[in-house]
Amino acid sequence: MTDPRPPIRVLLVDDHALVRTGNSLVLAATDDIAVVGEAGTGEEAVARARTLRPDVVLMDVRMPGIGGIEATRRITGAVPGTRVVVLTTFDLDTYAFESLRAGASAFLLKSATPAELTDAIRTVAAGDAVLAPRVTGRLIEAHVAALDHADADPRALLSPREYDVFLGIARGLSNPEIAAELTLALPTIKTHVNRILAKLGARDRVHLVILAYQHGIARTG
Repeated sequence: MTDPRPPIRVLLVDDHALVRTGNSLVLAATDDIAVVGEAGTGEEAVARARTLRPDVVLMDVRMPGIGGIEATRRITGAVPGTRVVVLTTFDLDTYAFESLRAGASAFLLKSATPAELTDAIRTVAAGDAVLAPRVTGRLIEAHVAALDHADADPRALLSPREYDVFLGIARGLSNPEIAAELTLALPTIKTHVNRILAKLGARDRVHLVILAYQHGIARTG
């Protein structure tokens, strides 16, 4: 039976054509992901994202021109429905943190397996992006002292039940895991998540995790 859902539309961004070709071949092997365009610079990525409005952008960090982090910031600002997965060969906290702050929904090394890459695309396309605190905790806490705390404090804006759900998200739990822990129906959890995102003005679950660390609600260890 044919899947009635349209494929996830992906824009590939990397200054090396060989890398773009390799990623394109990986994605071509799937039934639910389609490459709709490519770009070799940050400026080109922004322009193509505005035109193509892809579901997901696979974004290289270090490129000529404005680079991947600034391109991510511009794309997530101009095309809110587009999610960004940042790919880099550099396992540096600064790149990961700045990518997430710029609006990326995932951060992967280029050494990621094809399965990890396609899973990340599907996850962020579904709007259910989250990086487990064991991955993001060290990089967020390393930089949180330098952040201003202008973002709304979740403790002041959320209802007690919404705050319980928020804590689950901050711990890296999925919706089904939160539902099981709080003994609530999955649709109820999804409703709470949507309300939390709206109340806190957050892009996605990654942004919620960042808020949790920023306000000292979640910590490593």
